Amino acid sequence: MRVLGIDPGSRITGFGVIEIEKGRLSYVTSGCIKMKDKDLPLRLKTIFDGVSEIIDSTCTEFMAIEEVFVSKNARSALVLGQARGAAISAGVNRGLPVGEYTALQIKKSVVGYGQADKAQVQHMVRSILALDGLPQEDAADALACAICHSHTLEHKQRMKSQRMNSEARTKS
Repeated sequence: MRVLGIDPGSRITGFGVIEIEKGRLSYVTSGCIKMKDKDLPLRLKTIFDGVSEIIDSTCTEFMAIEEVFVSKNARSALVLGQARGAAISAGVNRGLPVGEYTALQIKKSVVGYGQADKAQVQHMVRSILALDGLPQEDAADALACAICHSHTLEHKQRMKSQRMNSEARTKS
């Protein structure tokens, strides 16, 4: 099963695809969708089209995206939210279930510490996926998001198995 992670941005949107097979994670692809247009509607179209193309070309089954962090600049948060919406729309349009995670959740899942810096995330992504080099920052954040989602899927599967085993014992 394949998971697409997205690190949304209005100028650069990172993406990363991992594969989960028998509980093991492996790297498929990653990179950045870079917006050259200055006009926001065209940048949003670039995100939508880029994410759609990635989903189609990698046979992705799940999508995970980082939630918007609202800081002091409300305008930046609104624009980032629109970029995030374009990416989510592409995933939903392709029929993918979408998981949403805070930066804290992603960092804690991948690094073990919610306040980890970008270099720590890059290092752990490289280690977890056995990459030859460090991925670009936005791509590393997207891969970390996909890894976080894989952990969530694994946890849900374990819970489902335990529930089914418990129900089977109850019926016996």
